[in-house]
Amino acid sequence: QVQLVESGGGLVQIGRSLRLSCTASGSSASINRVGWYRQAPGKEREFVAHILSTGTTKYADSVAGRFTLSRDHAKNTVYLEMNSLKPEDTAVYYCNGIELDYTGSYYIPKYDWGQGTQVIVSS
Repeated sequence: QVQLVESGGGLVQIGRSLRLSCTASGSSASINRVGWYRQAPGKEREFVAHILSTGTTKYADSVAGRFTLSRDHAKNTVYLEMNSLKPEDTAVYYCNGIELDYTGSYYIPKYDWGQGTQVIVSS
């Protein structure tokens, strides 16, 4: 089985930075293709960013220019560096393996969701 565990969340002031981690484990663990998602109170889960095997990254418009993905293969960990945080970034953040949908047109989550890590941005 595969597990992807998020960590690094917490309470942070507006304008500050926070780095989240996504660590994979299990016999088939891989961080070659990982997506980050978030769910704010009262809202649906939304796409935040993803990184592919090639290192290519994609960011939602709402976070582009502020969030940055990176990874450490030795640690089987993908990082989401969040800068210039805004109150609207407050959410539970989730990571997941991703794969192309049946049309081969876009990437979708691959595994069951974990508990996520809470990020609260406040003054």
